[in-house]
Amino acid sequence: MTDEPILVRRIVVTSFVENAYLVADPQTRECMVIDPGGEVERIMLYVARDDLKVKLIVNTHGHMDHTGAVAAIQGATGAPYALHPLDVETMRRSAARGQLTIPGFQSPPEPEVELRDGEKVEVNGLSFQVLETPGHTPGSVCLYGHGVVFTGDTLFQDSVGRFDLPGGDGAMLLESIAKKLLTLPDETVVLPGHGPQSTIRREKEHNPFLQPDGRRFFA
Repeated sequence: MTDEPILVRRIVVTSFVENAYLVADPQTRECMVIDPGGEVERIMLYVARDDLKVKLIVNTHGHMDHTGAVAAIQGATGAPYALHPLDVETMRRSAARGQLTIPGFQSPPEPEVELRDGEKVEVNGLSFQVLETPGHTPGSVCLYGHGVVFTGDTLFQDSVGRFDLPGGDGAMLLESIAKKLLTLPDETVVLPGHGPQSTIRREKEHNPFLQPDGRRFFA
């Protein structure tokens, strides 16, 4: 896994204030779109502005606030769609709500690429390891590579993902964070599905949910 510099553009979309990401190799301009939750016109505007070629669309999990623009981006680019198989049903159920709550929401297609723990998602110049991190949803994943980790709704700055929705599990969420994320190098940049970026070191030291007495929040 290389730590060569990559281009990362964060685009905050919809009333859910969700972070969609364009992640590209600066030489080839080939990119993946991570968690495009909506406002496809804005996302594709940045694709064109940065002269990017979308080769893959990835969801860290299947909730509607992360999937709303998948279908439209796939229609515009032909890029395959990747999701963990345990979150396909989450995606289907959540899409029904998305059509009622997010303007312009389109139900995402069935994924062509299955995300599996330890495997890599790659486009020309980019390589990210899939980390299975269930707890927020059964099939939540994070993507680690190039000195950054995209954490979806598993880990945020000073917070963690909710686990009170169908398929959520608080104990499993804490275990996923402890075993899959806090073991990454301290300098790893955390790029979450909502809110500002952080680092693994900062979350180890300051995230109240990850401190010794933080488990009371999960009792």
